Amino acid sequence: MVAAPIFGYLGDRFNRKVILSCGIFFWSIVTFSSSFIPKQYFWLLVLTRGLVGIGEASYSTIAPTIIGDLFTRNTRTLMLSVFYFAIPLGSGLGYITGSSVKQVAGDWRWALRVSPVLGIITGTLLLIFVPTSKRGHAEQLKSRTWVKDMRDLVRNRSYVFSSLATSTVSFATGALGMWIPLYLYRAQVVQKTVEPCKFAPCSTKDSLIFGAITCITGFLGVILGAGATKWCRLKTQRADPLVCAVGMLGSAIFICLVFVAAKSSSVAAYICIFAGETLLFSNWAITADMLMYVVIPTRRATAVALQSFTSHLLGDAGSPYLIGFISDLIQQSTAESPLWEFLSLGYALMLCPFVVVLGGMFFLATALFFLEDRASAEQHESCSDPFTAGNCSDSEEASIL
Repeated sequence: MVAAPIFGYLGDRFNRKVILSCGIFFWSIVTFSSSFIPKQYFWLLVLTRGLVGIGEASYSTIAPTIIGDLFTRNTRTLMLSVFYFAIPLGSGLGYITGSSVKQVAGDWRWALRVSPVLGIITGTLLLIFVPTSKRGHAEQLKSRTWVKDMRDLVRNRSYVFSSLATSTVSFATGALGMWIPLYLYRAQVVQKTVEPCKFAPCSTKDSLIFGAITCITGFLGVILGAGATKWCRLKTQRADPLVCAVGMLGSAIFICLVFVAAKSSSVAAYICIFAGETLLFSNWAITADMLMYVVIPTRRATAVALQSFTSHLLGDAGSPYLIGFISDLIQQSTAESPLWEFLSLGYALMLCPFVVVLGGMFFLATALFFLEDRASAEQHESCSDPFTAGNCSDSEEASIL
């Protein structure tokens, strides 16, 4: 979260694929090294796990801008969909691989020694094969400051509202990813279909199922979002934010149904999770594409970085803790029993659908200003092009700088 603005600033001014690869190399080395830390240095393990965020900050802020410069319109939406599919795919594989490796090796540390190898490979492939794409003109960059970039982004209403909406998505995915496997396990204990686990190691079945669902729904979500947006663009120019709003509001309904279904049927709860996550994931690529439309190319890395910062700050940086805190408060005022362990966590998790509805409202607000902000960005981009700058007035050229 803290490193994202730094990488955004660097990404708008220096070689993006070198910065991107260095971030991935750093993440891989830190992850691998953390698996060898002895238990008496737990504080060091916490520190190294936190440093993983530097790797995320590098690729999550810079990679979308490279894709945005390499492709346009519907093709860009499709390519961003492929990129953002990697988030639920990697998250789902993390649940599956982490649980499986721990089971096979008998030691959780081996789960931290698998992904760094893949990170080194992909970082190397990025350096070799990713082309250096056009970003903007050097004279523009020299005249701009970070403060000017931030001021203009805050004034961009489509960007602000879509960033707030992204924060609600992050809030929900962070909380659900942390607590849903435990919630469904407690549901099965209440249903008496499984015995309570009192001694480690406990079953990882629910983590594996949730991971598989996350993988599949991530794939279906980005495909659904890209397809729906492409079709709706034929009907309205505000298709992007409207598709996101519908997806969020639909997702909230199914997330609410999870808590109803879990009381009697784990299968029904998993079905609701499947539908809710599919709709929730449908807006990831579309949100990134909207940013490409309403922000000029030479400011996009900073824009993605600021959006990443706010989505973590207001979203998954605190949502798992908040849900756990609310659940503990409820348990303290009730009798200690498996039923109340299940109910207290369910009541706490019911905050998620309300936050998702709020995200849908933010996307509807984005739709109000989307066309105006997109036209402004296109005008600025046209004025920055030396072949078309002659068609711009002096005031328009000055506004770019």
